[in-house]
Amino acid sequence: MADERALDEVVTFTSDLIRIDTTNRGGGDCRERPAAEYAAARLAEAGLEPVLLERTPGRANVVARLEGTDPSADALLVHGHLDVVPAEAADWSVHPFSGEVRDGVVWGRGAVDMKNMDAMILAVVRAWAREGVRPRRDVVVAFTADEEASAEDGSGFLADRHAHLFEGCTEGVGESGAFTFHDGAGRQFYPIAAGERGTAWMRLTARGRAGHGSKVNRENAVSRLAAAVTRIGEHQWPLRLTPTVRAALTEIAAVYGIETDLSDVDALLDKLGPAGRLVEATVRNSANPTMLDAGYKVNVIPGEAVAHVDGRYLSGAEDEFRATMDRLTGPDVEWEFAHHEVALQAPLDSPTYARMRAAVQEFAPEGHVVPYCMSGGTDAKQFSRLGITGYGFAPLKLPEGFDYQALFHGVDERVPVEALHFGVRVLDRFLRTA
Repeated sequence: MADERALDEVVTFTSDLIRIDTTNRGGGDCRERPAAEYAAARLAEAGLEPVLLERTPGRANVVARLEGTDPSADALLVHGHLDVVPAEAADWSVHPFSGEVRDGVVWGRGAVDMKNMDAMILAVVRAWAREGVRPRRDVVVAFTADEEASAEDGSGFLADRHAHLFEGCTEGVGESGAFTFHDGAGRQFYPIAAGERGTAWMRLTARGRAGHGSKVNRENAVSRLAAAVTRIGEHQWPLRLTPTVRAALTEIAAVYGIETDLSDVDALLDKLGPAGRLVEATVRNSANPTMLDAGYKVNVIPGEAVAHVDGRYLSGAEDEFRATMDRLTGPDVEWEFAHHEVALQAPLDSPTYARMRAAVQEFAPEGHVVPYCMSGGTDAKQFSRLGITGYGFAPLKLPEGFDYQALFHGVDERVPVEALHFGVRVLDRFLRTA
């Protein structure tokens, strides 16, 4: 098991990484290199030979390999991203880049997304170096840039330009899974991600006839765009159940002794109560309008109006998604992908999934480990180009009332010290047996 020093180090590393501001504002406005250098130095101290790789100056990634004892075994990728989303200090109780440890909690942007997991990986690798531990299979460690935007400078760059570093990797683990979900009635769930919805960020463009704001204009680009955006926002997407979501519904229902009736999923979700939140966002495709841009003066009708929509689609449902967007946008609005990535599906009958489940159950025997599908996406999408099957596994044991999901990209992001200790123990046990 990971030693006491590892438990101290995971807290230190989380705090140190938070203090390194790696805010990703999109459009290339980010600099991960100081955090990458920090991680590389900690790996080098453990005897590894990390390499730093950049597509764009300052946007650094780190990759290192631990050799296993069985050269015939497939390698395992363990990855975390170094960038974080923006944080407005005035909105926070504690400065978002302070890394302050207060009352047994580490505060700051990245505490759960996902410098905590980065710190766990570093702590486990270093503990193994002190103990002389070698895993059965090669373990490739990767810390990436740009996950919070397009991943073009991060995992996409690594997959496209440095595939040789991941030779032999057939599976990978990263964010987000194996965290405590409390149902409010005394039960604890630990969902392990075995799927992700596909990413479909879209740009909608309406064109019309520019003119004076006081004149009748039946070709108003703003009106055309607004109508399309309204149709998209009000659309009711049909149910589409992937194997992972079916398994999640079945296993969660079994915990409550509820018969799984997949002919009426909405009714089943109601019966599951708060636990239904683990599934409800992934039983359908979705498309949410998020940005609008049109015009430059109140009395001028512009000739063009633009909107952005965050679309997500389930595995096997991309064709339906595209056809629906064609219909909802109509003849007067064009749409295109601003960013597009595949949906993922991972097997639940694999030895790796079984070992993740067993590692969580060893340290949280009171919990119910269940599969789930992530509504969003991770670097696992880009690594899938290399044939790597991805799971979400960043273990944390959280107290009741600690809303893990709300802290992703939220205000006052923080993580309990005890949750980090749990994560190190579980990650260590899993990787030793993987």
